[in-house]
Amino acid sequence: MDPQIDLDKEKLEYLVNLLKLSKSKEATKNSTLNFDILLEMVSSLPNEMHQSIPSRTVRDQLETEELVLEIYDNILESGSHKFPVLAKGKSLQYLKYFISNSLPAGFAALDASHPWIIFHLSNSQVILGESLSDQLKAKIALTVLSYIDEETGVISGGEFQIAHLAATYAGLCALAIAENEDAFDEIDRIKVYKFLMDRKNKDGSFSMHEDGEFDTRAVYCALCIASLLDILTDELVENTAEWLGKCQTYEGGFGGVPFDEAHGGYSFCAVAGLCILGEPKEMLSNKYGINLPKLIDWTFKRQYAIEGGLSGRTNKLVDGCYSHWIGGIVPFLEIATGTRSIFNRISLQNFILGCCQADQTGGFRDKPGKRADFYHTNYVLSGLGMCQNYQEYEFKEKLGYAFSYKPEIIRDTNVIDNLESNIIVPVDPIFGVAYPMAEKMKTFFVSKRGQ
Repeated sequence: MDPQIDLDKEKLEYLVNLLKLSKSKEATKNSTLNFDILLEMVSSLPNEMHQSIPSRTVRDQLETEELVLEIYDNILESGSHKFPVLAKGKSLQYLKYFISNSLPAGFAALDASHPWIIFHLSNSQVILGESLSDQLKAKIALTVLSYIDEETGVISGGEFQIAHLAATYAGLCALAIAENEDAFDEIDRIKVYKFLMDRKNKDGSFSMHEDGEFDTRAVYCALCIASLLDILTDELVENTAEWLGKCQTYEGGFGGVPFDEAHGGYSFCAVAGLCILGEPKEMLSNKYGINLPKLIDWTFKRQYAIEGGLSGRTNKLVDGCYSHWIGGIVPFLEIATGTRSIFNRISLQNFILGCCQADQTGGFRDKPGKRADFYHTNYVLSGLGMCQNYQEYEFKEKLGYAFSYKPEIIRDTNVIDNLESNIIVPVDPIFGVAYPMAEKMKTFFVSKRGQ
């Protein structure tokens, strides 16, 4: 008999048995919709992959699929009433431990990333619905301010580190979460503006630091900093939108620089950067050389049928962090096209809840087989918030384009089954900070105009 027929028969029998099992389980409110979608996901096994010539890429993909399918099989065999839910308590315990204690010696490798660690830990806690204590807010503010480079006025990655745009972005996000207006007042915006102009290149791009690399990440960080501090000027952004447009690749995503490979992180930075400068419908258009249909196609192809998660590049594995870096592009595409749900939110939520939660330790991870870490915890949660919310856009002239977004919880159960136990605080689509912390910071600096 044809081996292909045997394989198809085996798959069919497997799915029929699972379906019978699911019908025999007591149905509860715990997401029968997610369960049904999960059944569709495991039915999409790609025979072509198994028949292709072995390579490292193919082997890694098959191994990942096997790990994910093992988890999904266990869920399906347990029935819809056992579908994974968000373990908020365990993740909060994980976050609080690390934000309250000295980090192990191994973290010395991240000595230039102090503002990022503070941002990821504090932002994740707020996203999970627990406010920071006044004592912790004060400690965050004091710590971040201690990293300010006196000469340039911007934030460094830690003690004895250089002034850096990425560290400044992360540090400002941490200060926004701390909601400490006294700390806001300590920022010398004149010095910061000069540093930004010094990093500006004639073509519209920015470098991360003196003699540093320039790419869409640096542009995004520069635009976020200027927006939050209310120092965004025509002079600062001259040619920037045009340069970002040149970074779109033939695939549809964006590379770090023109003619580079399309990548999730660089693509988010490019798209969000453009949408700081104007409305999505205008900025993601031919006016700036953007091929919107190709961008939509590339973004859509980053979601894999079996896993439901997202990859950052063509022929790469899914990774929980791209729930934000790729998933975070979706709201801008939905606004630009005037449509909703161009993306399978249920499948991504299934991957997040089923595969990215670290059951033993709390926190979130890249994928099954990996350990939880601060970075993935923050960005997986950000992606979960995207799944649960649409973004409404209404231009706010006083605050600017970047602050014209407002989350709206999705109530349509055909789009996503938002169980109360899974709902989290949504993030700002531009800044990646728990909503509305960034807007509060901007409002503070707007109130200082003319002073």
